[in-house]
Amino acid sequence: MGVAPSSRSTPDILDIVRRAWLDFDAQCGIDSIEETSAHVSTNRVFRLALHDGTTAIAKVSSYGSYFLFAEDHDRLFRTRTLLAGSRWANFLAEVKSVSGRPFTWYDGQCWVAFYSDVQSGTQLPRIVSTSDVEQLGKEIARFHRACSDVATKLPATSNSVKGDAIHLLDLLDSDDAAVHFSMTGTEVARLRGFTHDFLVHLESVHFDEWKKIPILVDWNLGNFSVTRTKDSFTLNTRWDYDWFRIDTRMLDFYFLSRVSSATGDRTAFTYSPHTLLEDRFLGFLRAYHEVFPLTALEVRFLPYAYQFFILNYVVREGSKFFQAPLSSQFRDEALSRYLPRVAEIDVSPILDALALSS
Repeated sequence: MGVAPSSRSTPDILDIVRRAWLDFDAQCGIDSIEETSAHVSTNRVFRLALHDGTTAIAKVSSYGSYFLFAEDHDRLFRTRTLLAGSRWANFLAEVKSVSGRPFTWYDGQCWVAFYSDVQSGTQLPRIVSTSDVEQLGKEIARFHRACSDVATKLPATSNSVKGDAIHLLDLLDSDDAAVHFSMTGTEVARLRGFTHDFLVHLESVHFDEWKKIPILVDWNLGNFSVTRTKDSFTLNTRWDYDWFRIDTRMLDFYFLSRVSSATGDRTAFTYSPHTLLEDRFLGFLRAYHEVFPLTALEVRFLPYAYQFFILNYVVREGSKFFQAPLSSQFRDEALSRYLPRVAEIDVSPILDALALSS
């Protein structure tokens, strides 16, 4: 594990960006570099102004594994290529490539990828109107359907829901678990119980047999844009691939519930599950279901998709991804607030609304 870019000095990071760009394209130099990081994660993001008058985006990371980072960018590049010719051809920000393969740079501690600087459209307001929530449901369904159509042409990935949960269980069973997670022994035992029960559920629903598609997980109002028409909109561009994976589409829905929420998805940093129970999210799901129908089994998995997000991204990987104060806050809240509430998520109104009740 390298030193997080967020903890390095800015001159050091700028030197990394320049060295990586030189390896990518020695013919077109950099005029200036502007940081655009959100300062929530440990990643650093920069806009490059180039000699030829164009711009590009650089992301410097040490989150997770370089090898998974490179694999994800390969699958992103392939997904975008497979979507060429469809209405989604230019939706995903392009991963810069060399000789038809995505370019990633690695020095043993940090890694870098470059992206086209997308021409963003209009961002939805912090609190999305009810009609726009329903339109978003239809648009996400169309995008998911397109991703489902190309999924069989993508190579498998090294990570999976089950694999990540098993890894967490192994960490919790280790002798230094309390130190690793900055928890008491009692807290580790509770967390282990949540993780174990999640894995038992995966077995009970035969999760290995579920359809897996390219998904982006982190949908928030700051990482996608729309093209407005008089009374509606279409999805225009999407950037930020921190949590890209190939897995069940249900992992996308927690963040989409936050976008749909009456409180907006950026009013406060919390990962409460209450947005899954709002009527506005039910409207989103109705609209989605009309375009790309959900099954009852998938709807019943919604609480577990949320549980996986908390277990994997907040607990297992949180200290590597989030800035330290947020990581500590979220980890504490995971045990005290988030995970205990999973059992309270009643999806029966959703099943009724989608006419999926048995």
